[in-house]
Amino acid sequence: MTDLTAIQPSELDQLPDRDPEETAEWRASLDAVTKAAGPHRAAYLMRRTLERAEAGGLALPKLLETDYVNTIPTPAEPAVPGDEEMERRITAWNRWNAAAMVTRASKLGVGGHIATFASAAWLYETGFNHFFRGKDSQDAPGSGDQLYIQGHASPGIYARAFLDGRLTETQLDNFRQEAGGNGLPSYPHPRRLPWLWEFPTVSMGLGPLSAIYQARFNRYLTSRGIKDVSNSHVWAFLGDGEMDEPESTAALGLASREGLDNLTFVINCNLQRLDGPVRANFKIVQELEAQFRGAGWNVIKTLWGTAWDELFQLDTTGALVRRLREVPDAQVQTYQTRDAAYIRQDFFGADPALVEMAKLLSDDKILECFHLSRGGHEARKVYAAYKAAVEHKGAPTVILAQTVKGFTLGEGFASKNANHQMKKLTVDEFKSMRDLLELPISDAQFTDGVVPYGHPGADSPEVRYLQERRAALGGPAPARRTHALAPLPAPAEKTFASFDKGSGSQNVATTMAFVRLVKDLVRDKQSGRRWVPIVPDEARTFGMESLFPSLGIYSPKGQTYEPVDRDQLMYYKEAKDGQILNEGITEAGSMADFIAASTSYATHSEVMIPFYIFYSMFGWQRTADQMWQLGDQLGRGFLIGATAGRTTLTGEGLQHADGHSPVIAATNPAALSYDPAFAYEIAVIVKDGLRRMYGEAAPGEDPNVFYYLTVYNEPLPQPAKPAVAAIDEGIVKGLYRFNTAESAGLSLVANAPRIQLLGSGTAIHWALEAQKLLAEEWGVAADVWSATSWTELRRDALDADAALLRGEDRVPFVRQALQGAEGPVLAVSDYMRQVPDQIAQWVEQDYSSLGADGFGLSDTRDAARRHFGVDAQSIVVAALAQLARRGEVKAAAVKEARERYGL
Repeated sequence: MTDLTAIQPSELDQLPDRDPEETAEWRASLDAVTKAAGPHRAAYLMRRTLERAEAGGLALPKLLETDYVNTIPTPAEPAVPGDEEMERRITAWNRWNAAAMVTRASKLGVGGHIATFASAAWLYETGFNHFFRGKDSQDAPGSGDQLYIQGHASPGIYARAFLDGRLTETQLDNFRQEAGGNGLPSYPHPRRLPWLWEFPTVSMGLGPLSAIYQARFNRYLTSRGIKDVSNSHVWAFLGDGEMDEPESTAALGLASREGLDNLTFVINCNLQRLDGPVRANFKIVQELEAQFRGAGWNVIKTLWGTAWDELFQLDTTGALVRRLREVPDAQVQTYQTRDAAYIRQDFFGADPALVEMAKLLSDDKILECFHLSRGGHEARKVYAAYKAAVEHKGAPTVILAQTVKGFTLGEGFASKNANHQMKKLTVDEFKSMRDLLELPISDAQFTDGVVPYGHPGADSPEVRYLQERRAALGGPAPARRTHALAPLPAPAEKTFASFDKGSGSQNVATTMAFVRLVKDLVRDKQSGRRWVPIVPDEARTFGMESLFPSLGIYSPKGQTYEPVDRDQLMYYKEAKDGQILNEGITEAGSMADFIAASTSYATHSEVMIPFYIFYSMFGWQRTADQMWQLGDQLGRGFLIGATAGRTTLTGEGLQHADGHSPVIAATNPAALSYDPAFAYEIAVIVKDGLRRMYGEAAPGEDPNVFYYLTVYNEPLPQPAKPAVAAIDEGIVKGLYRFNTAESAGLSLVANAPRIQLLGSGTAIHWALEAQKLLAEEWGVAADVWSATSWTELRRDALDADAALLRGEDRVPFVRQALQGAEGPVLAVSDYMRQVPDQIAQWVEQDYSSLGADGFGLSDTRDAARRHFGVDAQSIVVAALAQLARRGEVKAAAVKEARERYGL
């Protein structure tokens, strides 16, 4: 019988130690090695043992950091399958033209960045020559790879396109000069250069976040049978300083959890951010390695060039590796700018073993290693890393490539803290660069001190080689291509018309009305499968649980458990081909989903219709930068701000009370912002959005827009669609008369004072109640208008003003709609007054507004509306005050109304 008292818990974990004697032997062995060979040897053996255990599949915690050396040893590097000398010459031309373009533009004061591409040139060139697939790739037809180019490296991409014949010298000279229509945008920008750029990336942090969700969306398309894009690879080129942005690392867990081995991050570790070292007193590479390894990524470090091989061979004691690991990044930058004597003393002088090693090294060797030899500057090192990345299965890969910022630009640039702000080289610096790169550019070509562009000729060996490599990989890259896709067939008219009859006596919130509409649309036999419902969390809050069983929630693993609510009708169902993207608590991740889906028509030639529903307060306020990214990327789809308004979400209070999202939305030219009041309005707007974005856009209409609809959680009767002339046009353009006092059946005396009440969203119900009070208690006739979009009314008016300056005769729609309407205008919404005040200057009648300005609060709807002065009684008082100022009612009526309603 086992003596249970002899089984003592291990000090390392809670599992019982079944053989304490063996454990003691292992510990004694470790102690002996430490005593005999020193702690460094003991640590080495432990790391190697853990690596062996991991390779053997033992379930042990992974090492978060490895030594400050290359992950792939030199003997394991594969040969580069190409003409390395030819690729060196191509890269030299691109380096030159990138610097020349920015320098020439700097004379006009438009700026530009030189140092980033100089450090990352081989990271891009190796990919273009051997890895990045174009849209015509046989492996990924119509899709190719998706390239997220680091924004500040754009001059290098333009330089390559120039060498390839895709850009002209004139276009290079129009770098950052777009007003004339033939310029190049400063950074990757699909809206400004839509045939070249696919992804806007210079709002740092959004590139890595979007790349992860793009790789995930590729899997989604494949799993749902929309298109097999399993051979598309997503490459995200990032800066080490950029990784400080929270968005850069926000979704690392998702990428690992879902095994996105179709994704590679390439982080250019030049150890510098915009104004200085990334981690002056620490080591950014080691920090990033630990972060990515901890998140479950495959990490490849490409730090040192071949010049270091001799030094590592001399390092028989491990002193060199230890010293490399302990020297902070800022000191590594200092070595880049100092002479050999300084390096001998400061770096090698720190350890007796290194002092002896340095005696074997010439000054030239030391300078070659510390000034020039970085892994990110050698095609062979980069190729080995890329090949290992694309061949790795089961997890995403990050490549940490060490470079020198400003490499090849001369001593005045390399590793200088200010090089991000340095926009030009002198003529002498260019000549030194020319000599270093061995380019055939004569002194005579520097006319009047202007640096020339360099080109070996359209039929040169370099250009032919470049084009042959790109042809083999599927055509030019980066490239954005929008095929002449057939318009999506419009859903059946009955889907939308069913909302025209209203809800009768049933109370229905507009949030529920929208979800019901989508539920009908996803059943459409032709376009239904192309809808992509996206929700960050609380789908049940928005009434979307009814979609779970029918559409399924996307998961690459399907459903490996029995849901707790399986016996219920609307149970939680995950599926490998699920249609819903239910992201958890991440508005940023959900927006990245939306961007990937909304631009699938260009990325993959597959039209998708995303709708993303969220708490309106947590949409634009939290992720407006991504909504700009969406507009930049020419995305299409529907953003739905649910539980909208400042007073409709009872009890939640300040942080949930949205009184301003339409204001933020109005600043985005690609956003068509609507605040519909009724279910039939939602149906009309969505129908028009499908036509414009996915069907037949009218002449002059830009289909590359997205719709923002605010919908409410307040259950109210949904009226039938009024029989009003051109009502659909009014709904889409932003304003129509819902009723008059007479059509509402109100009793009025002849020649009663009249006022026009404009309301949007849930506020129209307060206006309708005020209409009744004004008639019954004050003898005032009020007509009620539904203002579905204050923003679209304003934009139309601005266009009309611009047309007038061009000599055209145009009247703003808001003025046309209100023409002949008697009395003053009083506008009201559940948002701050700035929202309805957008149209004030184009309304010919006396104009006033009410809104929920200030901070939100927790209370009932009625109390909150009374607090903000937007309830029906407050509207009545404001209307009487307007009429009193015009002399159409007695001034005493205003005071009487205030007292009667307790205001």
